[in-house]
Amino acid sequence: QVQLVESGGGLVQAGGSLRLSCAASGRSFSSYSMGWFRQAPGKEREFVAAISWSGGITYYPDSVKGRFTISRDNAKNTVYLQMNSLKPEDTAVYYCGAGIASYGLRYARNYDYWGQGTQVTVSS
Repeated sequence: QVQLVESGGGLVQAGGSLRLSCAASGRSFSSYSMGWFRQAPGKEREFVAAISWSGGITYYPDSVKGRFTISRDNAKNTVYLQMNSLKPEDTAVYYCGAGIASYGLRYARNYDYWGQGTQVTVSS
């Protein structure tokens, strides 16, 4: 069992930055691939970033590539999402997920545990 708690969301102006954190407790954090997804009202959950268990491989959709960076610190059981050059369309609840799978990390169905989410609002 893994428990995930996100933090760092808030209100920011367009062009600004935020850093989200996801703290994990439970078993073997370093064994899990980690991902960030977001969900805006009335929309499906959308893939934002993922990182392999070692941190050596990262994945991003084109919509955030070059603006967002995912990283992890296995010693602190924490994964981060640095978000720069934020746009109003980045507004959503951001969720972190943990999955034992090392493939298909762009898909929410491949994650086993989820946090409660943190709200990010970008004003124009």
